[in-house]
Amino acid sequence: MSKRIEADDVDIYYGKFKAVEGVTMTIEPRSVTAFIGPSGCGKTTFLRSINRMHEVIPGAYVDGKITLDGDNIYDPGVDPVTVRGLVGMVFQRPNPFPTMSIRDNVLAGYKINGRRLAKSDADDLVERSLRGANLWEEVKDRLDRPGSGLSGGQQQRLCIARTVAVNPKVILMDEPCSALDPISTLAIEDLIRELKEDYTIVIVTHNMQQAARVSDVTAFFNIEGTGKPGKLIEMGPTEKIFSTPDVRATEDYITGRFG
Repeated sequence: MSKRIEADDVDIYYGKFKAVEGVTMTIEPRSVTAFIGPSGCGKTTFLRSINRMHEVIPGAYVDGKITLDGDNIYDPGVDPVTVRGLVGMVFQRPNPFPTMSIRDNVLAGYKINGRRLAKSDADDLVERSLRGANLWEEVKDRLDRPGSGLSGGQQQRLCIARTVAVNPKVILMDEPCSALDPISTLAIEDLIRELKEDYTIVIVTHNMQQAARVSDVTAFFNIEGTGKPGKLIEMGPTEKIFSTPDVRATEDYITGRFG
């Protein structure tokens, strides 16, 4: 189910401004990769380029190649909507559709794309997706109530269920716990560990402890100064990055000397 992601010399622009420069990396299937680095270093911009969300911003574009199991998602004939079906995204703040029930939130991806399901198939998909997000037992008796009525941590797991429902191969998470309390954060981290059995997961986080806890691989991004592009400085097994990084700037960031 999961796919290998490979980036080859990727530059990312907002109009004439180069926001990210020269990123080359490989992200293995069934793993969790954490992007860390100071604010403004390009880690979220690069994350959004993996499912072509970056280019929804007027004037934004990508140079270079990003592949999923060898298929370039930026080839001219590739539909960005198809890419976003393969590469789901969970955002910083939980964003269930406020007018939709819990059930309809899970099914939203199908409805938006005009796909119809028989009621029994829809019921099975809702239960399977909510179980996959460790939320079923908490909401199974109130599926017709608004998703916005759930707690913050439950809303974020509902958003993960909505992402899982459309059967992606990769799940991107942009600081998924930054708006959550410690107990909800722990629940999301436990879920991330379970999800990597079936998906390739990439997470942006400012929480060094979280990166150390949940990721297999860590990529450190940095920026030389205002107006300069962000760059990938170092990437490797999380244990090594956090104990014996090769680059001094990586150690300085992880230990809190800057950032």
